[in-house]
Amino acid sequence: MPTLHPHTIDYRFNNEPRTHVLELPETALTPKVAAFHLLQLHFGDAENSLLMPAADADAEDVLHQAELMGITHIRT
Repeated sequence: MPTLHPHTIDYRFNNEPRTHVLELPETALTPKVAAFHLLQLHFGDAENSLLMPAADADAEDVLHQAELMGITHIRT
């Protein structure tokens, strides 16, 4: 089993400060991956899967979708 590394993400959800911790095998967390995980956290169970960007979306598209859904100021 791979070693998991903790990653703390500070962000705003609907302009409220939040923090989320992920444990992933990667040692670095890109803004795209952080935004995708936050979208899954907040909207992954939504009935409308159109809220989620495609898995192969580029970083700009993922970050834009997160912003449209109220997830901003992402810092890892």
